[in-house]
Amino acid sequence: MTRRPAPGPASVNVGAGCDVKGLYIGRNRPYLARSGGPDVLKSAANAGLGSTIRWGLREVHTYHTPLDLVRMRSPERPVAIARPDAVSVAARWFQDNFKGDVFYAVKANPSPWVIETLAANGVTSFDVASIREIELVAQHAPGSRMAFMHPVKSRAAISAAYFDHGVRTFSLDCHEELDKILDATGGAKDLNLMVRLAVSADGAAYSLAGKFGIDPLQAPSLLLAARRATQELMGVAFHVGSQCMRPTAYQAAMTQASRALVRAGVFADVVDVGGGFPSVYPGMTPPALEDYMDSIERGFAEMMVHETTELWCEPGRALVAEASSVLAKVELRKGDALYLNEGSYGTMFDAAHAKWPFPVKMMRRQDDDAHEVEGPLKPYRFYGPTCDSIDHMPGPFWLPEDVREGDYIEIGMLGAYGVAMSTGFNGFGEVETISVEDAPMASMYGLARRSIAKPRSDLQNVVKLSRARGKKRRKK
Repeated sequence: MTRRPAPGPASVNVGAGCDVKGLYIGRNRPYLARSGGPDVLKSAANAGLGSTIRWGLREVHTYHTPLDLVRMRSPERPVAIARPDAVSVAARWFQDNFKGDVFYAVKANPSPWVIETLAANGVTSFDVASIREIELVAQHAPGSRMAFMHPVKSRAAISAAYFDHGVRTFSLDCHEELDKILDATGGAKDLNLMVRLAVSADGAAYSLAGKFGIDPLQAPSLLLAARRATQELMGVAFHVGSQCMRPTAYQAAMTQASRALVRAGVFADVVDVGGGFPSVYPGMTPPALEDYMDSIERGFAEMMVHETTELWCEPGRALVAEASSVLAKVELRKGDALYLNEGSYGTMFDAAHAKWPFPVKMMRRQDDDAHEVEGPLKPYRFYGPTCDSIDHMPGPFWLPEDVREGDYIEIGMLGAYGVAMSTGFNGFGEVETISVEDAPMASMYGLARRSIAKPRSDLQNVVKLSRARGKKRRKK
């Protein structure tokens, strides 16, 4: 059985500089290709002057903080704010702490700068779900290893992935999909076949077991068929659900997978624990990521596997959630309702449909300067720019009392499933992308605080008087 070594990091093209207000600002530091810790190297951008960095074929302006952007100009379109340093730190953490191969789930954020930054920091394996994602990885991280982990694929997509892009790893959750993969690859024997199991999603914000995955009790025949179909790797894969808040969920899922393998009478060459690793949001403080690694290590040690069995994971949210925010402009205020130039058809899908109250900051431009506005807070709800009434983010989002038209609001922790979910509905959705060098609003990796407390309203602070003991209210 042949084991293919993971390819080395892809090369990254970094821009050389730009002219800002008559100043030529040199830029020769390897911003995306650093291999050291999360140190911030000094540059003109650190002084808030700004410079240019190149990602692929795009030149992206960089500032020290979003406030520097507002200070220098008043953007009319929403601005996607990239923090490559946060991706670099997360990538190195997973490689240092996960005792296996790390596959980035491209669906979480397919931005070229994310793929390039991950590749430059050693994550050169990617979980892809479509030909478009395969093409993105091939373009921005050439030579990387890819796993086509969507359990239901078209024959054309399977064939193109195998013959045109060299993809050898495919996920499946039924006999029909196995037959399809074998047919579309011409009966290839060099496939890595991953059987997707449906496991419990206790503790997850989103369960992913309703659409994909075979019941572990029904899995043995499929596991046996996959084992017989390839001379390469056969493995089991599962997903405990997105934003999993219980580290023990992984160990429990691995127990289910082990029992399925025992009933099938086969050994797995790969155990893929999927994604689900969490990030920080208001009112949602996950356990330390080390606890998740410990649970996986215990679960793997207890599984019926052989000595050469590989361990894989597919983090998405945990690698990129901290790495992006969006700067939106207030177009109108109606009481506690703020109408923004960005919304649920843009980068704020989870704020509308999952009702997550993402952390926010408010900035105001006055004359030729700008400042972050502080003071007493009150809860607001957001409406996006489209004419659709469901373009509504209930929050609450806690901002200063005197929010007015023309103010800017930075909505943080949108790196996962923000840009990825954006559409062009109603002619909106076009965003500018910049890079900044400050810390995210929260972090699982020590770059910022690991919790975001929900502010309490005055009503929440009222002390409720209890009745005297022994005098229960009589039913009428």
